[in-house]
Amino acid sequence: MFGISDLFQWERFVTPTIIKVFYWLAVVISVLVGLAGAVSSLTTMAYNPFVGMIFLIASLLGACMGVVLSRIVAEFVLIVFRINEHLGAIRNQGALGKQ
Repeated sequence: MFGISDLFQWERFVTPTIIKVFYWLAVVISVLVGLAGAVSSLTTMAYNPFVGMIFLIASLLGACMGVVLSRIVAEFVLIVFRINEHLGAIRNQGALGKQ
């Protein structure tokens, strides 16, 4: 993890450690929105079963897509930071070779 002192120093990024919290938060929100859509579709089925079934399928697919999309975004952010670390290591190797 990170400490409070890491917030005031710039030697280390805090985003790679915090991104997991945002990922799980996005997963929970996606699932809750999907469940809310499923419950809403059940009430819609009382009036029009076909539209309610379409809405149920759409809400469940939307919840799954929200989970997948949040994972893709979290991995993209982590990849950007990993590329930065690798470029810094390459730069340090080049600086050591020139001495």
